[in-house]
Amino acid sequence: MRKWFPDGKIWTVPNCMSLFRLLLVPVIIWAYAGKHDTPLTVILLAVSALTDVLDGHIARHFNMISDLGKALDPIADKLTQVCVVLCLAFTYPLLWYLLGICVFRETSMGILGALTIRKTGKVFGARWYGKVSTVVLYATALALLLFPTMPSWVSTGLILLCMFFVTLALILYTYYFVSQWKQPEPKDNTQQ
Repeated sequence: MRKWFPDGKIWTVPNCMSLFRLLLVPVIIWAYAGKHDTPLTVILLAVSALTDVLDGHIARHFNMISDLGKALDPIADKLTQVCVVLCLAFTYPLLWYLLGICVFRETSMGILGALTIRKTGKVFGARWYGKVSTVVLYATALALLLFPTMPSWVSTGLILLCMFFVTLALILYTYYFVSQWKQPEPKDNTQQ
């Protein structure tokens, strides 16, 4: 475990919150697809989004930032997002395209992230454009859940806006990761 998380910070409050969000994923699917309980789905999604915001603030404020948290937080986010988009795609067919973009983005980010860790030895946290795309996706999902009778042009516009931000995040993350590969390695000043 130390090989992967050299800072040794594993059981921190933010990491436990990210783990909680991971455990919420099947519950959200059950609430929406199994129980057909939209209010419960909205509450669970709101709790997931709130813990996502809180874990970052807690980690920064109380110096609990960890390599595990940098990896676990986006995994919890992406699994939640994909499961919600998948559930809603049966009602809003345009979301199948967003789901495809999300799966492609997350697969690409997983590969690029692993290559970046291997090349640099560092785990990089979320960037602002990733956070913006997450907020837009959560807002879109909540709007589609809360207002199922909205005009189709509004739902289509929200989904297209979401696609734009998810695609933009993919492009900017790809650029960011590749630029990290080109950074010079730090010099070892201990040997003289």
